[in-house]
Amino acid sequence: MKIIPVPCLEDNYAYLYESVLMVQVEQYHVRHKSIVLFWDHAGGNEKMRQQVSGIKVFGGSLDNVKGCTDQVENGTKLSLGKDIEILCLHTPWYSICYDPFIAGCGRFFEGTAEQMYQSLIVTLGSLPKSTQVYCGHEYTVKSLKFMLTLEPDNEKTKQKLEWAEKQREANQPTVPSTIGDEFEINTFMRVDLPEIQAKFGTKSPVEALREVRKIKDNWKG
Repeated sequence: MKIIPVPCLEDNYAYLYESVLMVQVEQYHVRHKSIVLFWDHAGGNEKMRQQVSGIKVFGGSLDNVKGCTDQVENGTKLSLGKDIEILCLHTPWYSICYDPFIAGCGRFFEGTAEQMYQSLIVTLGSLPKSTQVYCGHEYTVKSLKFMLTLEPDNEKTKQKLEWAEKQREANQPTVPSTIGDEFEINTFMRVDLPEIQAKFGTKSPVEALREVRKIKDNWKG
């Protein structure tokens, strides 16, 4: 299965799979069969439905996706094409549906630190470490620089930043990451570690997570 990152706007990503469409991709000459999406990163569904008879548009039941034909819930399983199996996981906190960026995560626009911990660490963190993570934005370089302000001696983060800067200089994406990578370089996902909690004067991973997010919100780097 090949996954192609498709840059949108300034730093957004959508993704093109064989037999699955998440953006307008006439130039790729791909036959449109199904769309799976989150409203903030894809559009044109109603027009697509007019142009492609019988196409299915999948969206979260809480996302108010325009043109949606099939709503999904936590635990819904989908088969798309011959190679793609999808398990839908409910991961609330930011806009009901934002998951980890490389070395970062979403803001608390609509959720709480408790929800973030459950979604980020418990739900996504329980996936196999080799699970690939395709985030919605190209924030990697900036996020890694911020992580080094919190963990300046983290060699994995330094190495990842050096690699990411080279990728961007070559106009190449830094996605995907993996769950294992995130546990090594993403302080948001490392709050279960006592040494991380100690940095913020707490023994609570949720409180440590809250503090990291607060610091990031005010960071001007």
